[in-house]
Amino acid sequence: MKMIDTTLQSWLRSQLFEQVPCKIAIIDRDWKIVEHNHSFRELFGPGVGRPCYEIYKKRKEPCEQCTAALTFEDGKTRINEEVGLDRNGRTAHYLVHMVPIMKENGGIPYVVEMSTDITEIKRLQQEYQTLFDKVPCYIAVLNRDFRVVRANSFMQKTFGKTTSQYCWELFKHRDERCENCPADLAFADNDTHTSEQVGLNKEGKEIRYAVTAYPLTGGNFVNHVIEMAVDVTKIYRLEQEKIEAERLAAVGQTVAGLAHGIKNILTGLEGGVYIFKSGLDRGDRGRIDQGWDVLHRNIEKISVLAKNLLSFSKGITPKVKMVRPADIVHEVIKLYKETAGRYNIELMTECDESIAPAPMDPEGIHACLANLVSNAIDACQMTDKTSDKHGCEVRVRCREEDGCIIFDVEDKGCGMDYEVKQKVFTNFFTTKGEGGTGLGLLLTRKIVQEHGGRITMESVPGQGSLFRIIFPRKRLPQFSAEA
Repeated sequence: MKMIDTTLQSWLRSQLFEQVPCKIAIIDRDWKIVEHNHSFRELFGPGVGRPCYEIYKKRKEPCEQCTAALTFEDGKTRINEEVGLDRNGRTAHYLVHMVPIMKENGGIPYVVEMSTDITEIKRLQQEYQTLFDKVPCYIAVLNRDFRVVRANSFMQKTFGKTTSQYCWELFKHRDERCENCPADLAFADNDTHTSEQVGLNKEGKEIRYAVTAYPLTGGNFVNHVIEMAVDVTKIYRLEQEKIEAERLAAVGQTVAGLAHGIKNILTGLEGGVYIFKSGLDRGDRGRIDQGWDVLHRNIEKISVLAKNLLSFSKGITPKVKMVRPADIVHEVIKLYKETAGRYNIELMTECDESIAPAPMDPEGIHACLANLVSNAIDACQMTDKTSDKHGCEVRVRCREEDGCIIFDVEDKGCGMDYEVKQKVFTNFFTTKGEGGTGLGLLLTRKIVQEHGGRITMESVPGQGSLFRIIFPRKRLPQFSAEA
């Protein structure tokens, strides 16, 4: 065998063997370290002539599962992750490349162990694992089959065993994929998606959580998505309790003022009875018709008042369906088109037909818009604009912006001053005189709140009013396909 030049050999030892940033030790068949480099000595201390298991592991006998023994046996290069003790007795994690040194006859007198210190990496991994497991939120990693490949302890404690389950089986107890799945969207466009979901825990109890699906990319292709969710069940219940408390408070105020409203109606009924009876006594057909008309109007007012008050006082859960917001607007416009035309009021609509279906109670939203449109028509009638050539204008809009479905009902009617605007959502307040009950806008606000939305109002005296209903999609009531 040709010997290496002494200068080159010296250079390899001083510049390569000694200076490489990994730990190198040469071990013979008796497990003795015959040579090692500077980096090895820094981590494990001097070890030439001593057994490797004593230096690496502080043991007195060879390891039970020795990677070097396997390499001596079959001459194969191996890579293995090991845990030992450094020269100060501290735990050291290192990645070992085991390479055999072979003679020409095939014998293996030595094995070279090249180790990379991964203690810091392991520490960070342990910290990450602790963070992954102990954070007070649900974390799951999904593969492209939507199976759970990893889940933190908080998720497993809440939802039960997670290994290899489909996410819809684990979180929803469903047999098929969910609609509007944020993980599905994240896989599709390699972007982050958030939504509010309703699931079932391992005991079958309903749980609400706000989830963010984030793609874990491998280049341009998404192999896995991590879902991070926060339990918002208590927050949701508090919101519902707040809505219920507001509703009950309003009901209490309404009941307190109920006697006054009924008294006014009874006065109207008494007047109608008097006119009707006097017409009968005199045989005056015109007076009979007049009295009957007064009676009819007040009986109708009692009916409307009772129905609105009953509807307002009940805690009815919205009957949710997937509906197109534009369809509800068109139905309301169709309902009031003739009435508006009768008073020379132009009823117009601006609807974005591309708005995707949303989970709503169609009858409830219809009632809200119908109430606002009816009020807008009444506001126009209270001006002299209806006598103009072009009449008055009521415009209904529907659009979606920043994840919110927005309905506008705007009129060019009489408008409201500051004092009226402050009372517009209070019980029994009406600007319609005897023609109103004052419950319409209260009922509208209640329905909007039950859908997780809010209603706002702007008005200028003599110029008109704008009522705006805003429904964030993420706060809309959940739709169940099985319902």
